[in-house]
Amino acid sequence: QTRILSVLLLLADSCTDPVISPSAYTTNDAVISSESVFIVELSLACANGAQSVALYADVNGRQFPVTRGQDVGKYQVSWSLPHKQASSGTYQVKFFDEESYSSLRKAQRNNEDVAAIQPLFSVNVDHRGAWNGPWVSTEVLAAVVGILVYYLAFSAKSTIQA
Repeated sequence: QTRILSVLLLLADSCTDPVISPSAYTTNDAVISSESVFIVELSLACANGAQSVALYADVNGRQFPVTRGQDVGKYQVSWSLPHKQASSGTYQVKFFDEESYSSLRKAQRNNEDVAAIQPLFSVNVDHRGAWNGPWVSTEVLAAVVGILVYYLAFSAKSTIQA
């Protein structure tokens, strides 16, 4: 058992004093997509030099795996929500390492207070909401303009003939 534990500890380093530089993307056009997509990319540097840190993300009680990039220290997590559920505002993405994620899952299974589990770090993602298109479709607007032009032309013709 000790040997297996040693192998597991070698596979996933623990990170001390993390320094991150995050960037985020969210869907802003509901016309061309069926769901709002959230993507968080970040660079992670650890004071202890750990490079293969396994991370997990938690957003509003839902957990997602964090993907390691090809470059050392690059990570990405993404998720999607239906547009109606993806309200505008700030979403806090909490990142956990193996140990704290294990504690989080244990607390969830035992119906304990998960707020007591501290994340390794967190990132705030600002979502402005998704634009649903113009209030009036272009077809309706074109029809109204066409009817208006026809009415003005017919009125002008009636005035000229009189």
